[in-house]
Amino acid sequence: MPNAQTNPQTAHKTPQSADDAISNFAQVNYLTITRQQHDQRIDNFLLARLKGLPRAHIYQMIRADEVRINGKRCKPHDRLQRGDVVRIAPVRLATRAAPVIGQAFADSLLTRVVYEDDGLLVLNKPAGMAVHGGSGESFGVIEAMRVATGKKYLELVHRIDKDTSGLLMIAKKRSTLKHLQQALREKTIQKTYLCLTQGWLDTDHTLIDQPLLKFTLPNGERRVRVDTKSDDSKPAQTRVRCRQRMTLHGHKISLIEAQPLTGRTHQIRVHLASLGLPLLGDDKYNRHAADNAALGVRRLCLHAYQLDIDGYPTIEADLPEDMQTLLAHAQNS
Repeated sequence: MPNAQTNPQTAHKTPQSADDAISNFAQVNYLTITRQQHDQRIDNFLLARLKGLPRAHIYQMIRADEVRINGKRCKPHDRLQRGDVVRIAPVRLATRAAPVIGQAFADSLLTRVVYEDDGLLVLNKPAGMAVHGGSGESFGVIEAMRVATGKKYLELVHRIDKDTSGLLMIAKKRSTLKHLQQALREKTIQKTYLCLTQGWLDTDHTLIDQPLLKFTLPNGERRVRVDTKSDDSKPAQTRVRCRQRMTLHGHKISLIEAQPLTGRTHQIRVHLASLGLPLLGDDKYNRHAADNAALGVRRLCLHAYQLDIDGYPTIEADLPEDMQTLLAHAQNS
């Protein structure tokens, strides 16, 4: 284990813990690796601390010897060990003040925690709140939870769309983050969503097996579509079950349970729309979304309802009140 007191590369400056945020990017910074970053790749370590800096710039810094581990040159894939000292050269990086979280808002987030143990926290995220800051958002769930809990280490295990409500996994330690992200890659975590769609599903159960392609609109907005011909399309499967068929103000609607077997962007929304069952309140894939206001729809009706994770109890978040209100006004078919 390196000794920062005798290492000539760090003797003139006492390293700070890598658990603490960098306060001044315009100076040389020395960060001591803790158990939270143990075995993390140096490129991912830098991306997490130099937020807003493009990945290409990170790699350029490494190639230019502006990043060193224990005084030695490194490569992007090199893994960090507890006790290592990382030197980061001065970098131009716009810094943002920590988000100011009011006590009432912090309390409201903490009351939405539906599961917690020593390594994992699961939050019932409200619709309309991004999971992290950026792209016009001053902060998101993860930044707010770090402030609300006072914990130095909290990391998103996965992401859900801003307009989607429901279960969001947040790791409280790196070992849990690595374990759960590996489980996601191996598809041993089953996510179940509840959604309200226009129209009725013809059968009680079906498997949607349609490849999805990402594309960009002329205005720069990113979208996804079913595309069976493009070589760039990615395989995608969603298992769906119809829980209820109803009418709402004379319009056919369905309460659908959807289990994505793959993790493509907007997968549930696009797959159901391909069956002629667009989600209520979906302003991207529902051509009649503008008419939803007349039905009392004020949001994307998609809710991450249940998580089944090996070694954990089944975790659930009740259907949000606004979606329950829509169901209360609907009539069964």
